[in-house]
Amino acid sequence: MLEFVNPEAWAKPKGYNNGVILSGSRTLCIAGQIAWDENAKLVGAGDFGAQFTQALRNVRAVAEAAGGSVECIGKLTIFVTDKQAYLAALSEIGAGYREVFGKHFPAMALIEVKGLLEEGAMVEIEALAVLE
Repeated sequence: MLEFVNPEAWAKPKGYNNGVILSGSRTLCIAGQIAWDENAKLVGAGDFGAQFTQALRNVRAVAEAAGGSVECIGKLTIFVTDKQAYLAALSEIGAGYREVFGKHFPAMALIEVKGLLEEGAMVEIEALAVLE
């Protein structure tokens, strides 16, 4: 059985859910999050660091909506449209990461992709978490 998780303050997603808890194990699958605000408006246009930070905030918000926290996140998969832009923004990315996740470092993978579904999105982050 599955339990779908969507933060109440956010616009209702179309065609997907932001999180899915797999009952029995209390595993939360967090859908790819981009730099949308709670009204599904892209923020940080052209600013890789700002988009990365907002996407991480969204991952955290879904974990919290399911009753968890960043500490329950065991894996992040980060999709970027430009690896060089990612590398150029490492200082801002690091500051944003520390702001949102502190010193919690789950397993991570970085994947460069040709493009993302939403126009202007430069980064998308999905996560896997285990809830108590």
